[in-house]
Amino acid sequence: MNMRVILMGLATLCGRIGPGIMGSAFDRLRLEDARAATDASLMGAGTLRAGDPEMRGPGGVHIPGRIRAIITASGRIPAEEKALFQNGSRPIVFTGRDRADALRQDLGTSAEVVSLPSGACGLSVRKAIEYIEACGARSVIIEGGSRLNYSALAEGVVDEILLTLSPRISGEIGAPSLADGIRSLYDPSGGFELAECRPVPETGEVFLRYIIGAGRRHG
Repeated sequence: MNMRVILMGLATLCGRIGPGIMGSAFDRLRLEDARAATDASLMGAGTLRAGDPEMRGPGGVHIPGRIRAIITASGRIPAEEKALFQNGSRPIVFTGRDRADALRQDLGTSAEVVSLPSGACGLSVRKAIEYIEACGARSVIIEGGSRLNYSALAEGVVDEILLTLSPRISGEIGAPSLADGIRSLYDPSGGFELAECRPVPETGEVFLRYIIGAGRRHG
């Protein structure tokens, strides 16, 4: 796999993420610029259900030819309620082999449904990225949520992390973190190289960029 895979997220000082934790206009611009510089985005269905994301580029415009993809184990995609399925290019929806036929029937021509095998934790993110690569993409942003982030890291497909640290505290028990899964991903050898640390004085945010070492990536 020759894809450049970027995991991008916004977290509180205590590591929580979620639809109620919003970034500033500077953070939004950083995300939109990253989309403009890449060929695709992959998002978890929970993130889609929690909001109405369209994965637009700078200025709120749809980027022609850019791939927008959703991954869902449950097959619960409220397409009629989401602008992603009404505007811009037709998205790809990845799901399990047991859900694919029913989802194709539900979504009709509003999306391309692709079945995936199981991976390290849930559906295989690696196989999803390989499919996106076969469609002509050379770079992809993983846009959350926590289980998708965890699966991508557990499968060793992430090359770098772009993280916005928000000057807020959640502390809510059970609230999602940047990556949530079945076992610890902690590695005492590290493997994360800090490539950028840029404070935003106007908002108190910090933009971080980490390069993930080859020992944490596979394939």
